[in-house]
Amino acid sequence: MPLLPLLLALLATLPRALAAGPAPAPPKGELRVGTFAASRVYPGTTREYQVYVPAQYDPTRPACLLVCFDGAGFFNPKGAIKLPTILDELIARREIPVLIAVGVNPGVVPSAEPGAPPRNHRSLEYDSLGDANARFLLEELLPVATRGLNLTADPAGRAIAGNSSGAIAAFTAAWERPDHFRKVISHIGSYTNIRGGYAYPGIVRQTKPAKPLRVFLQEGVNDLDNLHGNWPLANRELAAALAFAGYDHRLVLGDGGHSAQHGGAIFADTLRWLWRDWPRP
Repeated sequence: MPLLPLLLALLATLPRALAAGPAPAPPKGELRVGTFAASRVYPGTTREYQVYVPAQYDPTRPACLLVCFDGAGFFNPKGAIKLPTILDELIARREIPVLIAVGVNPGVVPSAEPGAPPRNHRSLEYDSLGDANARFLLEELLPVATRGLNLTADPAGRAIAGNSSGAIAAFTAAWERPDHFRKVISHIGSYTNIRGGYAYPGIVRQTKPAKPLRVFLQEGVNDLDNLHGNWPLANRELAAALAFAGYDHRLVLGDGGHSAQHGGAIFADTLRWLWRDWPRP
């Protein structure tokens, strides 16, 4: 097509584009906040939790689930991830299924001394291997936080996420209970010698058959290197083990340090990758 007619055709579309204005904002979901203090797995602890129900949620149709450790950070509107905004946009564009997000803060134990700070339970809950944290989620917190909500029982529609120690907590929960969680989002994961997490590459390589997990790993090449280990190396070793054992996984390396900035910047793409074949053919 000659240049002049092409320019004239493009100019003719400008009035319609200007009249249409910017695209409308996607509908916003509902954020609920609660407190849980009745744990038998972690007795004496109390914690806040967050639940985000998208505007498109239909109680007659099971929604997918995303659980986020250190939930306050994921849900912070001024934080690195801004989860509700991302969910609003992706669900409205039908790039991911309708999903309900649950944020879980680590427990704290109130101090017995007046004026003293509470004792933080985060490392015990998040860095420890074993099924305690998964049992806490499935038997205690989630039934309370999601009461009255219609969630899918299909573990392929249920994801779990976290940053740093929250990342290894997410991996551990899915590893222990793939019958409930089969999608993992790990940002700057602490697969190091804090409470034995350095063992995961060997465990993954030696576990047969492979577990039905899809794992997304994000790491920065300038992440921590301290007495517990080297975070970039640990994440590369876990990725290599997942590749060796035939897992559906992806490792994305950036040039950042121990920060949620990179994970937040690519979070929309992460969710698209995790749910790229949902619903399954």
